[in-house]
Amino acid sequence: MGTPEVISSAANPLVKRIRSLGDRKHRRREGAFVVEGIQPVWRAVEAGWELETLAVVPEWLPESAAGMVAEQRALGVRVAELSGELAGRLTERDRPPGLFAVVRARTTDLDELAVPSDGVFLALHEIANPGNLGTVLRTADAAGAAGVILIGDAADPFAPAAVKASMGSLFAVPVAAVPDAGGFLRWARAREVAVLATSGYAEREHWSHAYRPPLAVLLGSEGDGLPADLIAQADRTLRIPMTGTAESLNLAVAAALLLYEARRHAVGAPSAAAGIGQPGSPAPEAE
Repeated sequence: MGTPEVISSAANPLVKRIRSLGDRKHRRREGAFVVEGIQPVWRAVEAGWELETLAVVPEWLPESAAGMVAEQRALGVRVAELSGELAGRLTERDRPPGLFAVVRARTTDLDELAVPSDGVFLALHEIANPGNLGTVLRTADAAGAAGVILIGDAADPFAPAAVKASMGSLFAVPVAAVPDAGGFLRWARAREVAVLATSGYAEREHWSHAYRPPLAVLLGSEGDGLPADLIAQADRTLRIPMTGTAESLNLAVAAALLLYEARRHAVGAPSAAAGIGQPGSPAPEAE
């Protein structure tokens, strides 16, 4: 296939495209986004996402990653070589990565999202911070969530900060978007997915509820939380108690507490074999 092209100028069309994909409108128009770093790119490859282009700094790649790049090139993926100096200008990281990828974006339609009988979903209402979203995706992946649902005007999961913070988990967790909360609630009702909302005013602490999947943990935006009318439509409202002076928890921290509590009930509690309660079910006995 010939020698890979070598790029040293910031005026190169590929470099300009990588930079332009930092803007949401360009990502939407072109249906692509940029992934930086060996591990996240590798995870995209393993998950079967379509790669348009790989841009590499050959001297910064370990042998294993160089082999992966060669395999992708043999499959027809365009490979371009960058100078280290140019790679440093394409990233905000302190240590520039030796590998960039332009990846075709893909999303899951909410109606096509699989709902396994043991599925636990995370629903996020109008969250704004892409870095938080990326961290939530990483948390959801680690906790075995069945998917993440973005409700309303939410951060872009393909934004550079989200992709970076997800550490490749973007490629492992199905992400679906729905224009409004009504659409999410209709989906949940039709599939018998219990909706557990969070509120600082709820009477029941999150650890005292009995979790029975399929269920969706519903969290609100970083600043405003969940609107009252949406909380009122949930099957159960839970509170994460706080005893210090902080007014709120980071969104990703709250998501981790709730997802792992659901997982603890499903796989770690003595009552798991008997099922994990729906709204109105008694709380499990203290362990």
